[in-house]
Amino acid sequence: MSVAEDRLKNCICACKIALYIAHVSSGDWYNCMFADNLKCNGGMQDINHNHNVTNEGNLKYVKEMKTLTRLFGDSINKEELQQKIEHYNGNIELVIKYLVQQSLETEVKNKLEAEIKTNELEDTDNVNKKKLCLSMKQGQENKMNEINDNNNSVQKEMHKTEIGETKPGINLQGYCTNETCLASKARLPVWINIEYVDIIFISDKTSFCCPDCKKSTVTSIVKAMFYNSEHSICASGDLVAVEDNNYQCSYSIKPGLSYELKANRIKQHAKSIEDLRERSENAMNSIEIKNLVTELQKYEITVVRPPSLKGNERLLEKIQSDYCGDFNQAFDIGRVTILCDSPTKLQTAVAVMKKAEQFNLIVSEDRNFFDEQSKTHHRVHNIKLYVPKHDVYIEMQATLKQFTTLEGYTIIENPKLSHLFYELIRSWRPNSLSEEELKQESNETLAKINDVICEWIDTKEIKKISNRYKPHSEIQVLKPPQLKEISEEQINSKKDTSLKLTQFVYDQLCTFNPKQMKGQAIYVILFEFFKKYIMGEMNPTTCADVASILCESKKQELEEDTAMLQALETYIPLQANNYPCNDDNANEKNDSYDCHQHILDLLTEKKEEKKNEQQIVILQGKSGSGKSLFCRHLEETLWEAYENDFTASIPVYISLPKCYNELNEKQIISQALQMKQLNKEIVNVIRESTSFVFILDGFDEIFDKYNKNKNNDNEKYFYNRFNLNEWNAKIIINCRSNVLSDDDINQVLISSNNWMTSMIYLWPFSKEQMNGYIDKFVKMNKKNKMNDNLDWTTQQYEETLQSYPNLHKMMEEPFLLRLILTVLPSLIKQHPIKTDISKSQIYEAFNEQWIDIHVKNISNKLSELRMQTNFKRIKSSFQQYCQNLGFEMFLQGNTIATENCDNDTNNEILSKLDPTMETEIKNIDENMQTKEMDKNDDSIVKKKFWNKYFSSNNITRHVPRRKEDDNNQTVNEDLEKKTNEINISGVKTQDVWEKYFNADSIAKYILRRIGDNKYQFLHKSCQEYYAAQKIIFDIISWKPNIIGIVDIDNKRFQQQFETHVQKLSINCRLLNEELGIIQFIAERIHEINPIFVNLKSRLFRIIEASKNNENVSIAAANAVTILNSANVNMHYRNWDNIKIPHAILDRAFLEGTDFTNANLDHVRFYQAFLSKVNFTNASMNRIYFGEYAYLEGHSDNVIGVQFSPDGSKILSYSRDKSIRIWNTQSGKQLHLLQGHSNWINSAQFSPDGSKIVSCSRDKTVRVWDVLSGQQIQIFEHSKQVNAVQFSPDGLKIVSGLDDDTIPIWDALSGKQLQLLNGHLGIISGIQFSPDGSKLVSCSNDKTIHIWDVFSGKSLQILRGHLRTINGIQFTSDGSKVISCSIDRTIRIWDVFSGQQIQAFEGHSDAINGIQLSSDNSKILSYSNDKTIRIWDILSGKQIQILEGHSEKITSARFSLDSSKIVSASSDKTVRIWDISSKKQLQVLEGHLGGVCGIDFFPKDHKILSCSNDGTIRIWDMALERKIQLIEEYLDDVTDVQFSPDGSKIVSCSQDKTVRLWDVRSGNQIYAFEGHSGGVRGVLFSLNGSKIISCSSDNTIRIWDVLSNKQLHVLEGHSDYITAIQISSDDSKIVSCSIDNTVRIWDILSGKQLQLNTHAEGVTCAQFFPDGSKVVSCSYDKTIRIWNVLSGRQILILEGHLKSVSGIQISPDCSKVISWSWDKTFRLWDLSSGNQLLSFEDPDWIIKACFSPDGKKIISCSLDKMIRLWDVSSGKQLQVFEGHSAYIREAQFFSDGSKIISYADDKTIRIWDILSGKQIQLLEGHNRFINGIKVSPDDSKLISCSNDKTIRLWGSGNNKIFDVTENSLIKCIWRRGVQSGLSMKYSIWKDAKGLTVQQKLLVEQRGGIF
Repeated sequence: MSVAEDRLKNCICACKIALYIAHVSSGDWYNCMFADNLKCNGGMQDINHNHNVTNEGNLKYVKEMKTLTRLFGDSINKEELQQKIEHYNGNIELVIKYLVQQSLETEVKNKLEAEIKTNELEDTDNVNKKKLCLSMKQGQENKMNEINDNNNSVQKEMHKTEIGETKPGINLQGYCTNETCLASKARLPVWINIEYVDIIFISDKTSFCCPDCKKSTVTSIVKAMFYNSEHSICASGDLVAVEDNNYQCSYSIKPGLSYELKANRIKQHAKSIEDLRERSENAMNSIEIKNLVTELQKYEITVVRPPSLKGNERLLEKIQSDYCGDFNQAFDIGRVTILCDSPTKLQTAVAVMKKAEQFNLIVSEDRNFFDEQSKTHHRVHNIKLYVPKHDVYIEMQATLKQFTTLEGYTIIENPKLSHLFYELIRSWRPNSLSEEELKQESNETLAKINDVICEWIDTKEIKKISNRYKPHSEIQVLKPPQLKEISEEQINSKKDTSLKLTQFVYDQLCTFNPKQMKGQAIYVILFEFFKKYIMGEMNPTTCADVASILCESKKQELEEDTAMLQALETYIPLQANNYPCNDDNANEKNDSYDCHQHILDLLTEKKEEKKNEQQIVILQGKSGSGKSLFCRHLEETLWEAYENDFTASIPVYISLPKCYNELNEKQIISQALQMKQLNKEIVNVIRESTSFVFILDGFDEIFDKYNKNKNNDNEKYFYNRFNLNEWNAKIIINCRSNVLSDDDINQVLISSNNWMTSMIYLWPFSKEQMNGYIDKFVKMNKKNKMNDNLDWTTQQYEETLQSYPNLHKMMEEPFLLRLILTVLPSLIKQHPIKTDISKSQIYEAFNEQWIDIHVKNISNKLSELRMQTNFKRIKSSFQQYCQNLGFEMFLQGNTIATENCDNDTNNEILSKLDPTMETEIKNIDENMQTKEMDKNDDSIVKKKFWNKYFSSNNITRHVPRRKEDDNNQTVNEDLEKKTNEINISGVKTQDVWEKYFNADSIAKYILRRIGDNKYQFLHKSCQEYYAAQKIIFDIISWKPNIIGIVDIDNKRFQQQFETHVQKLSINCRLLNEELGIIQFIAERIHEINPIFVNLKSRLFRIIEASKNNENVSIAAANAVTILNSANVNMHYRNWDNIKIPHAILDRAFLEGTDFTNANLDHVRFYQAFLSKVNFTNASMNRIYFGEYAYLEGHSDNVIGVQFSPDGSKILSYSRDKSIRIWNTQSGKQLHLLQGHSNWINSAQFSPDGSKIVSCSRDKTVRVWDVLSGQQIQIFEHSKQVNAVQFSPDGLKIVSGLDDDTIPIWDALSGKQLQLLNGHLGIISGIQFSPDGSKLVSCSNDKTIHIWDVFSGKSLQILRGHLRTINGIQFTSDGSKVISCSIDRTIRIWDVFSGQQIQAFEGHSDAINGIQLSSDNSKILSYSNDKTIRIWDILSGKQIQILEGHSEKITSARFSLDSSKIVSASSDKTVRIWDISSKKQLQVLEGHLGGVCGIDFFPKDHKILSCSNDGTIRIWDMALERKIQLIEEYLDDVTDVQFSPDGSKIVSCSQDKTVRLWDVRSGNQIYAFEGHSGGVRGVLFSLNGSKIISCSSDNTIRIWDVLSNKQLHVLEGHSDYITAIQISSDDSKIVSCSIDNTVRIWDILSGKQLQLNTHAEGVTCAQFFPDGSKVVSCSYDKTIRIWNVLSGRQILILEGHLKSVSGIQISPDCSKVISWSWDKTFRLWDLSSGNQLLSFEDPDWIIKACFSPDGKKIISCSLDKMIRLWDVSSGKQLQVFEGHSAYIREAQFFSDGSKIISYADDKTIRIWDILSGKQIQLLEGHNRFINGIKVSPDDSKLISCSNDKTIRLWGSGNNKIFDVTENSLIKCIWRRGVQSGLSMKYSIWKDAKGLTVQQKLLVEQRGGIF
């Protein structure tokens, strides 16, 4: 740089400072702060001022003029200054530069003129000498001097400072002759740069272009300079040209001579690349270079010489790409790097290198890139040294250590990055514009990286860049789509630099983890290049970007879904468990956990051994349990976790109904993400690289379509169907409970593969949760105005809810609780306190309120426009709209409706996902479509389903159209009905109406918007409600045509109705999968509301209509399913010819119904009551009973059953001394094995299933051939054989005897191999070890022996049990033995040491057996204490106790997967249990004797059981789909009474309730709740206004019938209350108890009046008819009479030898009868206390009773007989025989002519006293009957039973006591749900479609063919 230039810059800087000061002083500080921008912006003004240059004109530069004038004073002309400012567009810096340049030129010119004048006076010779001296270059070599001596015309000139600029190549200096040129005026020499060309010129004649005036006016050339070149110069007349390669040479040019100048860039002089390598290597090792290096090292400068030259391959590639193959342009083959600690040392190093001539080296090129940027922005001082000896150039690079990237010397992180980047792009030859652009940006990026490395930008800027750094571990850089599915080898093999660059940058971003500022800044620069030019600026680049997009999408979804936002405000943490909650004890044993925290724990737990397993959480809950809300809340929490820890998984909530498409379900996740604004390419990128938590909501809503989809290669598992294995994701999927069967859950939601699946069940709200929710709701209501009662407090809600007990169960579900709270203020206006409010009524009130709000909004808007509206008609239109849409959603199986518009973004997404995807879903049911289309239509016009709900053809045309995009879903229309066009009256100006309502969807006002043009109801249950309403109102709104008919009779009515049924909505599709819709309709059947009064009868009419019209079979099937779900009795119906295929009649009460010729195909009759039903000629293809025919053959107790190893056969053995083999599939007996002469104790298949071994009390062991059924071996013993077993290889048999010995036999030869002696008692159990080498045995000697099978030696004797050991088992690895004993313990022993490892205690009675789970982790034990217990082997703890059996448990087994247990008991039942939930899944009743053997079928979902009744039964394990949704009793019904007027019935149950029933309708009036234990007795007060109940909770409660309130709780008894009675004046109650007391209570006050005591428990107490006295009897064998007022004992009657169990006062109050366990009943005189008579019975007397006239007594006892006695004589008059079990009670009818009795044979019988004959047998109850009562008018009979039902019986209008043998007493109605399949007396003549097994089942159950 010249001195002039330095001065120019200094002046400009000074001017700018002055300008800054001037601006500040003038207040223009803003512009001054951005003074630097003046240079960049040219004439543009500050963008914040937004000035217009043109308009402001000259006024614009006023301030600038003033400032510059002050700076330059009078030296400038103002007009010229104004012109210059305008010329430079206001760029002040350029103006200043011009003025300063002008000033300097003037100054130089003046100095030159003065110098010229001085020089003219000097001597000419001196001047010439001076010029010659200046022209000589210092340090010229001798050779050059010689050349100069020989060439006088060419002389090298010494370098001196000149004005102007020189550049590499040829530079000529001369004078411009243009007078207007400043240089000419100032006589300044100017430099002309010729660069690297050859020229010839005459010094004073050739013209060159002046760099100042741009004219060819430079003619006087005075100097030539060569810079960084190999050059030559030759003047005319010279013989030899001067040649040189020094980096800077100057020569004087003489006037008048011609010169030839040549200059070339420095080049090597090699002949080949090998030659170049050789020269370079020699030079690098030359003494010259070594000396130079040594010199540099003297100054403590680091010199780095490469260990070797660049390799040939690398070198050739570089030469080819950089120099087009010209190897002589390569200088860095040998390069020396000089590293300096400081700038001073760097200057020193450069100075040393520039003196290289002292080492015989020539500095040929000097390029300083330390202060000026190079092309690549490297900061080096580059010098090329010529080594003359080897004729080669060596490159020397000097820089500071802080700028180098040389490995081993650099402080820069990842130093190779910039080099590798450079190597990738330097030889790149782009093939397209996009590649060209990418290369350009790559070069710029590399320059930016070097700017950071070499600090071309200051530290602050570097810091600023580094502050944007985020590591890959935090942001997770995404793999570019172009690298998807391509390996690194494939990339390297391709000649695609852009792809290699992409791979390189991606790899660097993933692996580079800088810690220092520069490294982080470099990372940021590289990342920003990657983001903008590789990924695309609009695309996400990192997981963090993806997360940001998804988070925004989530926010948008929630903003659109206001209902969900509001629900989140009231969110209460939900409780859950690993098993479903039992409805009957939801809040009793609450061992539930916080669902939210539990799932978080599951998601975060680390399973080291299961790294490759995917984690799946299945969340189940009832409708309204808060599943969707929970999922959204969980999503929010996971987002918070992600924001705090970017390594966490990204949560993604996916609404399956919104995204599911049958034709492309494999891409459901991809489709969902694209709907969340991620493009397909990015979705493919993040598929594996990004960790997600997918929250899949609403699987139940798509299950119907999912299950029917045939495009899945029979794959059922959702994980595979949705291609979730392609994602790095944890899965949470929720599903409504009971939608999927157990099989569906196992096949669809749970895989057989070893994936980690957790099943979680949401539990109902607890009381605390309810209260918390109410509190939040109150706060939210005030904010969002959910209802108009904003002043309601939390306390007010809670108190009001207490008045409606039936709501409490519903309130356990969060969504229902929200609805209840929303409408509670309006509900209480319609429903008096203590009345029942149904779920339908809640939904009705809520939806009414919901619609009212929106209708009001519309009306208010219209009223503002002065438009009149009809509120009722608008509301009606809205309701109709919702019903139509709700029903349409049901038809389509889709809870989301889509408004279709032209701009369908999501359609594009689907098309992009799968080009072959169809855009329309074909109608599955062609027949339905045909049926529903107009018969006059010649063709079916395909339309988009939802158009009718969103187009202008309905009310929606009256609302403003939405602008949002539509979704993709299009489906074909299959209904004839169109939504009616509704015109709202009062709207006169259609244009104004359309302005607010034109063509928009009503969904905007009513529905919940969940996305672009996607709508659904607030909750699926709301859609179900509206669909139900549609069906209901379709049915009940029909009216007959009565024109011209005065009075339409039932027949005509039915005929007209039948013609309409086919058009009803109920006839469109089966409701079987829609339990919610069924429930809403079923509830309406029982409503008092007169609107629904005809619903039940219309449903029956629909069924009747199917008799004559097959096209209404769907409607009929739905109708009967609905009636059954409502527990409507369908007995004694004339339903011949009806057609109800696929109907669900599970547990239906169909007694006596006629199904002759009916179509019952596919009908379910699980546990239905089919007694006396007529199925003659009915079609019954594929009907379902849920039970199978039992295996008949054995004539005595069946002791055990076993499956063959392959599961194809069943083995059974019995006390009838036989063994039978059965075919598992057909149930046919294959062989009867006879030979044993006594009971068979055990039998077993051989391991290969070819043989059976058995042992018996007959002292033999026998071996049988399975194929032939023949005995092939017999082993005789001296004592009874108790146990027998095959060895694992089937070659040996071991038997255990009563003689304490254990023989081992050869199975083939029959030889005894060993005889094991050592036990001292009977052998009770034996087992081989898994490998067959050992044997374990147990005995009643309390010891266990372990034997060596081959030697017969006892290896271990295990002692510890205190009583007989009756069970023994090896673990699967043979290392341990597990035993159980009568001593109530289970023990685990170590086989090798004989030590006891653990002892399990907990059973309270003898343990009957044990079993080990399949994974050896748990032990199952069953006991006489009626419990099953599960023990954890590792911890030794009891983990489950299963209770339910009423007698000892004889057998229990794990299922194959150890998830369930089946148990058998002496209580005659088989029970199935779920292990995780402790829940009893099923009770299988049917055996008539104790069940002693049980097992799971190995391949089917069936259970095998055997019993003392001699039968083997097969049961279906598939759980019923519970269709009875209107539940009544949940447990045994214990007592029942008529009200005094006979209009009501009260009953009580073990379910802790007292229920009031209407006699006429059978409807439940009210359920009284309050007892904490089972209710055992109940009665009406004499005036019928009160109900009194007693319970096992030891309390008596008084209830008011009218208000349903509990009036009093009578507390005082401390034990079981045995009886209660009301006094004749209705003022008092007497009660007695096992606590030895008799208590008298005041009904009005509830206070105890008297307390009387017996010595032992009191069994009965009774008021005298006048209420003055009480008689009681007791276990103390006495009868006592007490005064009511005083409480004193008046009389004591003694004589019974045992406990007195009951008493009754005679009608005339003169006598009392008592009966006792001493088998007598006695008659006493009450006045004297004397015993009058004693009647003896053969067995215990259960009951005795006076006749109405007091002259006779009947008694019943355990001998199953009723006896009639004469009171006066004591003689037995009659014996009534017929009951097959002991009789519970017998009583006289009111006229004394007949007796009614009931017994444990489950029958009620009526007897004629005179004849002693049974005249009526009432059957129906299938468990014990607990009570019967006759109505006050003797017309009806009520009974209750342990089968959980009550039955009302009658005989038309006849009195019960008038019945004869020919009379028919029928069940009028039944209430409750009865368990068990009943078929007695049913008729099946010519029934079609029954399987052989079903026919056998029917016959076994009493059906008649």
